[in-house]
Amino acid sequence: MSRPEKQRSNVWFLLPIFFGVIGGIIAFFIIRQDDPRKARNCLYLGIAFMIMGIILNVFMIATVPGLDSGFNVNI
Repeated sequence: MSRPEKQRSNVWFLLPIFFGVIGGIIAFFIIRQDDPRKARNCLYLGIAFMIMGIILNVFMIATVPGLDSGFNVNI
C-alpha cells in the first residue's frame, strides 16, 4: 500500500541553493517519503549548482595570469 503524497513547502529548495549537493542530499532524504517529486528536484538542483560552481572555478583559474609556485618569495 502506497503512502499518500503530502505537499511540502517550496522552502526546501533553499537547502540545495545554499549548500549545493550536500543540501540537496539532505533535502532528498528528509522529504522523499512525503513528496518524492520535490525531493528529486532538490537533489537535481544541488547537483546543478555543484556543476555550475566547478565550471566557474575552472574559468576563474584560467583567467589568473602568471600563477606560479614560487610567488617570488626569498627565504
